[in-house]
Amino acid sequence: SVLALNGKIRKVGNKIFASNGKKADFASALRTCEEFGGTLATPMNEEENKAIMDFAKQYNQYVFLGIREGDTPGQFKYINGMPLTYSNWYQHQPDGKGKEKCVEMYTVGTWNDRNCKVQRLTVCEF
Repeated sequence: SVLALNGKIRKVGNKIFASNGKKADFASALRTCEEFGGTLATPMNEEENKAIMDFAKQYNQYVFLGIREGDTPGQFKYINGMPLTYSNWYQHQPDGKGKEKCVEMYTVGTWNDRNCKVQRLTVCEF
């Protein structure tokens, strides 16, 4: 499974975001990114958020982000365990209260907490 990069890569600051255009559940998407030496796309600022949103728009798919709910319901962290320093939640989100542990990005760039088993576009960062 080669990560084809024709029009599927964006550079923002010192990060590179790439997508294979495929949908997967959270665990599979994360595994795919890690196989290529990266991790799931994790926006740390507005510019990075926009770059990931561009993939969501290009493929007209919601995207899983590298953010998970911690042990405390409603408290989300980066997948490396660090607390969020940037967020772009949709109005009244997150609302899963422990039932929706993953985070998806809508095609407009806002975030929603979501069940990790749904299929979302894989976007990796390197």
